[in-house]
Amino acid sequence: MKVAQRALGDTSAPDYVDRLRFPADPWRLVETEFGSEDMGTTETLFSIGNGYLGLRGNIEEGHDAYAHGTFINGFHETWRIRHAEEAFGFARTGQTIVNVPDPKIIRLYVDDEPLLLSIADLPEYSRTLDMRTGVLTRDLLWRTPAGNRVRVRSRRMASFSQRHLAIMQFEVTLLDREAPIAVSSQLLNRQAGADEYRSSPGGAVGFDPRKSENLNERVLEPRIHRAHGDHLMLGYQCANSGMTLAVAMEHSYEFDGDVQTETEIQPDYAKQVFRFHAQPGRTFSLTKVVTYHTSRVVPARELGDRCHRTLTRVKSEGVDKQFDDQEAWLADFWARSDVEVDGDDRVQQAIRWNLFQLAQAAARGDGQGVAAKGVTGSGYSGHYFWDTEIYVVPFFVYTSPGIARNALRYRYRMLPKAVERAGELAQHGALFPWRTINGEEASAYYAAGTAQYHIDADISFAIDKYVKATGDDEFLAREGIDILVQTARMWADLGFWRNIKGDGSSFRIHGVTGPDEYTTVVNDNLYTNVMARFNLRAAAAAVRKLASMWPDQYRKMVARLGLEDAEVIEWESAAEAMAILWDEDLGIHPQDALFHERELWDLENTPPEQRPLLLHFHPLVIYRFQVLKQADVVLALFLQGDQFSDEEKKADFDYYDPITTGDSTLSGVVQSIMAAEVGYHELALRYFWDGLFVDIADLHSNTADGVHVASAGGVWSALVHGFGGMRDYGGVLSFDPRLPEAWPEMRFRLTQKGTRLLVTLRAGEIAFTVEEGQGLTVMVRGERVSVLRGEDVVVPLAHQGPRLPGAPDASAFHGTMRADGSVVTASLPAVVEMDGEGEH
Repeated sequence: MKVAQRALGDTSAPDYVDRLRFPADPWRLVETEFGSEDMGTTETLFSIGNGYLGLRGNIEEGHDAYAHGTFINGFHETWRIRHAEEAFGFARTGQTIVNVPDPKIIRLYVDDEPLLLSIADLPEYSRTLDMRTGVLTRDLLWRTPAGNRVRVRSRRMASFSQRHLAIMQFEVTLLDREAPIAVSSQLLNRQAGADEYRSSPGGAVGFDPRKSENLNERVLEPRIHRAHGDHLMLGYQCANSGMTLAVAMEHSYEFDGDVQTETEIQPDYAKQVFRFHAQPGRTFSLTKVVTYHTSRVVPARELGDRCHRTLTRVKSEGVDKQFDDQEAWLADFWARSDVEVDGDDRVQQAIRWNLFQLAQAAARGDGQGVAAKGVTGSGYSGHYFWDTEIYVVPFFVYTSPGIARNALRYRYRMLPKAVERAGELAQHGALFPWRTINGEEASAYYAAGTAQYHIDADISFAIDKYVKATGDDEFLAREGIDILVQTARMWADLGFWRNIKGDGSSFRIHGVTGPDEYTTVVNDNLYTNVMARFNLRAAAAAVRKLASMWPDQYRKMVARLGLEDAEVIEWESAAEAMAILWDEDLGIHPQDALFHERELWDLENTPPEQRPLLLHFHPLVIYRFQVLKQADVVLALFLQGDQFSDEEKKADFDYYDPITTGDSTLSGVVQSIMAAEVGYHELALRYFWDGLFVDIADLHSNTADGVHVASAGGVWSALVHGFGGMRDYGGVLSFDPRLPEAWPEMRFRLTQKGTRLLVTLRAGEIAFTVEEGQGLTVMVRGERVSVLRGEDVVVPLAHQGPRLPGAPDASAFHGTMRADGSVVTASLPAVVEMDGEGEH
């Protein structure tokens, strides 16, 4: 992980980025110089997608690349997981997102010389991702080996309004003298890295669990390849998953002169070549329209018919309309979603880039989940995690509720397999998979995967947030209630009652892993217990609400799920008696029952070359220490903040923040939120910068594998929940702001039950304006504020919360005594150097 060396008191945005190459612009990400050394990172940064279809920012010429990638959300291959030692209930089916046929290739030859960016003479170069238009453009001037200057411009777009559609445009203009030109537009199945002339095996990659599996066998089996009029089509079926795909492309061009065309199509390859002589100043313009259709059950030939219809419709409507629709869609998105921070274009650019990535990851998923890398790369194999419900769905709940609903409906579609999975693990109810695409558990390492039962509560948390914020009781009655009931059943069955002398009866949950993957399979993990308590209460409340408001739907649900009244009473009892551990000696909540019996890992003296820990230490070494991969207790303090006192939050944060490594990009944004709430305003900004620039500056050295979508969602949460101080307990929005001292003003939008509220925050006031809808009542530091349409309401603020300098003292708990009389110390595991033969 790259760490910027900055004084904690420095509250200005860090200069992580080369601003000569990537200038600050509030609406665009611009690259002014081509670079081959960080091609993987820029391929991710300049990816385009719509939640269904994603195209990595590979250059058009197609030869120079870190990782070619075109992905469709949910389109995957399966494979049998082979465990070295099998055990009952281990995950059996691996799932990996498939790199589908690549449409981005448009190669240029002038005087039979190819344009290859890595060696080309480029007096001018720029590449721009415009977040208002959703279009990636490139403009370059190429001086050929013969000295002829050639202007080359291109545009690329994945449509938000037509999710199956991508459009590429390519323009060539000679500036000096006549020359023969060839433009080769291709559609290529890059199985195992192959192109039409050779196979590129790629470099060896060391161990990194964050990367995707490599599939060595053929994945896409050809089903169709044909030319139908101007349409060139390829169709496939995945060898094991059986999923089907069809892709088709159509070309049109504008040129004042004769053009010869050649067409070639093979099972893994379609190509159309345009040859002509060009005079200086005369432009050849090529438009390439591509469409993908996929299915779990429909044959490839039928999908091919859908491709034909899509291309025919686009031709009748015109390409310009597609670009206009794209801009209109994004104008509406930004009107609902934009967060504005005055005073620094670097910050504004990065904020909008992160929010734009959320749209690209989920907007047109339409019944699919949200992968950890969206559709920008194959990292984490394209799997869906709890990231979706905790980090991504909240953004859409308050800005684009329809997108949130679609993501939650995908979890409902997974419910039957979650019920099966619970049965495999000897549990009633439903247990959702830790990582998956098709609903089956795909985590081969159960300790840090399957054991994270808290995913049930995370999904239920997102459902409850969505229903309360939107008033969508119809979703609750028809689908959400089934998830709440089945997850509550799982908790009631997993936990057990125990009488503790002098402490009464309590409900315990053993043998689980919390969000912190550096501590696994523990008893009474605080986060799990707190969120399970929420899940049990939310399920009971939803059942009672349904019985009262919609008796017909209630009766259907009871019949469908076989629910008994005694179950609901049991959930409520278990929730009230849930074990929430407390350490009297340290004055904090233990992360789990045995966490404080371990020694502290001395993070301050851990060499940077040994970070992240998961790449340098065996899990068993890490498990023996008090050290966190990511926020665990601190995340519980945020999500269930009304269940903890201000004093408890401060004490817990002071203890856990210094032993949190930040090895996970899920952590910094949560630590920023809680640092802001308890008063560490400088630290809150530092964590915010790390989340804000995690991809743009490649802070974890793995942006090449795809966008960190959960961190992008966390950036919004850090802005709105952290600095904006917004909380939503029980469906009532409240505000207790923490605006950074260096920020003159911040503006953000929130939508609740059809009312869109513009919130403007300044040092001395918070203002509310209804932009859409009738009005809303909110709370500001305990005072009720009603905001009606047509009124601007300004509430004076006496302060921006407590202001504590610095950060928690990492050594504050060193030397303290445990309950058993032992002393807490900090140390590091011994590192034994090995030679090349594995000898000491």
